[in-house]
Order: sequence, then C-alpha cells, then structure tokens
Amino acid sequence: MNEHRLLHELLPYRMQSADTLNLALIMRSRWPETSPMSIRINDNLTIVEGNLNAFTNPVIEAGLVHCRALLEFLGLCMTDGAKLGNIGKRRRTDIGVECFRTSTGYLTKVTPDHALTRYAGGREEAEKALVAIFQISSKGLAHITEDLIENPEHGRLVEIASRGVPSLVISHLYTPLGLQAPAYKIKSRLRENSQASVPPT
Repeated sequence: MNEHRLLHELLPYRMQSADTLNLALIMRSRWPETSPMSIRINDNLTIVEGNLNAFTNPVIEAGLVHCRALLEFLGLCMTDGAKLGNIGKRRRTDIGVECFRTSTGYLTKVTPDHALTRYAGGREEAEKALVAIFQISSKGLAHITEDLIENPEHGRLVEIASRGVPSLVISHLYTPLGLQAPAYKIKSRLRENSQASVPPT
C-alpha cells in the first residue's frame, strides 16, 4: 500500500468528487434539467454547450460511486434490513481505515453509531442519508439519475450524505493520524448577469 499516495491523492480525489456531487445536486434543485449550460475555460473559451444534464448527470453518478467507496473504506455497509452496518471480512486486496496505524495502535472501522453521531440533525435522517448512497448506487449507473427524479427524497438524502461522508473521513482518518485535512472542496460561484435571473435557493 502506498500510504502517502492514498492519503494525499486518492482519498482527496474521492472526497472532491463527493463535494462536486453536492454542487450538482444543488444546481439541479435551482434550475430545470433542460436549462442551457456552457462550460468555459479561463472565462473566454467555451468547450462544452448543452443543457444542465450534460454536467449534473455524470457528476452525480460518479459522486455516488466515490461516496460509496469512501463509506466502504471506513468499514461501513448496508445490511439486508436496509440499515447501516459494518463490513465483516475484507478481501485480501482491500484497503480500509483499519490498515492505518497511530502511535497507540491501528485505527478501527467506523461503527454505525460513530458515523451517525457526527450528523447535527436526527439520527434516523443521518442513517437514511448514508444508506441511500448504497441503495441508489446498487441499482446500476444507468438508473441513478432516473431514481433521483422519481424519488425526490433520495436527492435530499444524497445531498446530506455528500456533505457528511468527507467529514467522516477527516474525523476518523486524518485527525487521528495528526494530519491536516486535504483541501478537497471545489470553488464555485454564481455569475452575476443582468440578463439572467438566478432562481432562489
């Protein structure tokens, strides 16, 4: 295991994907899916034109997969009863939080109780949010965005989870190891345009 690469490249990449998922869900809640969109580089070169789905759909799908991978890295899974549980035995090639060691010993898998107490809201809502990551990503990538359209509650729960998952990684891995949290948050802004009105948040 290349510990340095995992801590400073691979995990931050997954955490950034979770943060981008959060942005995509917020954008979907503010604008209709068919809203026109363009992506520009250095504010002058347009490289993509289409509707909002061209950005949000793949970002949501990738973000769900990365959120699930982070939860599994922490040792969490969904039980047969659609509850949050712990992964039993890892495969030989799996890398989990318990592979990392501090001066006092190896870290342990995050228990559902520890994961749910990090959320400032209700425990039931927190569990539903994390379980939603497993449920939706298990249905197959081709149906993820359809699920969010047909089940608006899932969109809200995934938005909650996309904020919480990176925080769990920081508090149960980086902090115990005495490491600074990676800079995973993306910078986004709503451009002010006198010809376009921004829907209320």
